[in-house]
Amino acid sequence: MKEIYVKALMNETFTCLKQDTPLRDAIKQMVENEISCIIIEKDRMPLGIVTERDLVKILNDGPKKIDLSNPISNFMTSPIIRLRQDETLFDALVVSKAERVRHLPVVDNSEKLVGLVTQTDLANAHYHVIELQAEMIEKAIAEKTDVLLKLIEELQALSMEDHLMEIGNRRAMEVDLDHIHASALRYKDTYSILLIDVDNFKLYNDHYGHQSGDGVLKRVAQILKSSIRKSDRLYRYGGEELLVVLPHINVQQLAIASAKLVAAIAEDGMPHEKSNFNIVTISSGAANVMDGDSIADSWEQLVKTADQCLYKAKESGRNRSFVARQFNRMVDKSQSKVVQLNSNLKDATRTG
Repeated sequence: MKEIYVKALMNETFTCLKQDTPLRDAIKQMVENEISCIIIEKDRMPLGIVTERDLVKILNDGPKKIDLSNPISNFMTSPIIRLRQDETLFDALVVSKAERVRHLPVVDNSEKLVGLVTQTDLANAHYHVIELQAEMIEKAIAEKTDVLLKLIEELQALSMEDHLMEIGNRRAMEVDLDHIHASALRYKDTYSILLIDVDNFKLYNDHYGHQSGDGVLKRVAQILKSSIRKSDRLYRYGGEELLVVLPHINVQQLAIASAKLVAAIAEDGMPHEKSNFNIVTISSGAANVMDGDSIADSWEQLVKTADQCLYKAKESGRNRSFVARQFNRMVDKSQSKVVQLNSNLKDATRTG
């Protein structure tokens, strides 16, 4: 089955306004034309977006508190999350889910606006693909052809989730990191990542069995999901390693977040007789995209730095986190032994 690209999904008819357009005129256009969003542009370059949800928030404050003659740019969401027309349906689904957005402007290679994709467009396209493949699988089963295996592989490729841990999979992670890093380069916006490893997991599997090991991985993922912010994203990096994407967070905040996650797993107290701590623990390596006044060349560079920090954490005894102050400088930010959990969260705010 051929790949579906954003260009085939996007609406080429959309509403744009200049950034100095009064809010009153924007509201009037949205109401009269029954449109769900307006893109704010300058020279066909997207600057921001105003959606129905934004208008509800604005009007909820009360018309008397808002000067409707103010420019629409005062109320737009910016920087804007957008797609390129040559990206795939899978890419678009990952970005929409990760960023929790319902409207995605589409640009060409010159960053000029060419269309708009909505969450409804993506859902319909995804449903159509799965429905079509289901029909093809039924036909392949009836004919007993080798096409069946290929179709099953394609269906699996559409999945954004690791089914064991019920978090994002590696492919979705890479798409998300591509987009968040491109945004960081474009807008000089910061983000961080955490690379997490379950300590002594092989020993756990050997002692308790692989079924219990799968249960531990699911439990670790559940605890981490409940301990991160709504805007953070958790992915299975590979094996017992997980990766967290943390948008809009600096090194100091990263240190606290990292220590919190290490402590959360230790506090849960899952038994692990082969561990020095007698419980299941994690180690974490953390890195921020900013290196002084410069920015990492790629997210791969950031992951490499986080991996070096993770190695240092495990080499230093596990059950702790190392945070990269710069790409070649690591600082031990948390050793969350059970007797020190509370103090570690305080220690994580100190400079190392």
